[in-house]
Amino acid sequence: MTRLKDIGTAVAVILVSLSVMTLGSGSHLSQAQNSAQPKEPLEKVFPHSNKCKRCHERVFEEWEASPLSRSIHSPAFRASLEAYLAFSGRKDPGMCLRCHAPHVNVYEDQAPAFIEQVRSGDPAIDGVACSQCHLIEQVDRTKQLPKIKYALGKTLFGPYKDFVPNKAHESKDLDLFRKSNLCLNCHFAVPAAADLGKSNDLLGPWESSQATKSGKECQTCHMPEQVGESANGENKRKVANHTFPGRKGDRDCAEPGSP
Repeated sequence: MTRLKDIGTAVAVILVSLSVMTLGSGSHLSQAQNSAQPKEPLEKVFPHSNKCKRCHERVFEEWEASPLSRSIHSPAFRASLEAYLAFSGRKDPGMCLRCHAPHVNVYEDQAPAFIEQVRSGDPAIDGVACSQCHLIEQVDRTKQLPKIKYALGKTLFGPYKDFVPNKAHESKDLDLFRKSNLCLNCHFAVPAAADLGKSNDLLGPWESSQATKSGKECQTCHMPEQVGESANGENKRKVANHTFPGRKGDRDCAEPGSP
């Protein structure tokens, strides 16, 4: 319990620090560029990951073991959210959720319901799951902070040119899913690693990292290629790993000038 409390406190400090910078500058985390909230209920526009599991069992099992699947389920996030809400006076209640449950960008008026789901300790909604990523059509990084644009409908985007047509949804190859911009709508700073001499700190923009200078994208390390099925029963081919392994201490993602 002490360890969980310490983790929650550390994350809360980072989130509150970010909110100070964001709110203090007169801007806040940007909403997705959807002009109006859909008339359909949230669960229809952003299907729950359990529905995707029916056809994508391998991907689901990898994602389920990843930190992304716990983006709103962890005690650390609950503690951080409570700290932010107390600090901000609820002026922008959806701020933390815009990354931890990005479909709130489309259903902004439901932010209080999202928060109550998190507070329950066992949310029935997803945080960062299948539809929250694969409906992203564009990330506008000219904005501060970046804006995501969802293409809400039956088409799911991904990095595969050789996708297999199916009756569940349309598929479309999108270069964005091979680029760091997909991730940088939220992960716009590189976290420090303890053995680099900077703990509890942010090293700064991704563009200044050694990974960028060496031509690597986020997916190179955090969604490495493997051989397997994208959907159940498909021929095995090169696919992306969805466990999102960390690279803490990897100097390729470290501060500029590190050896």
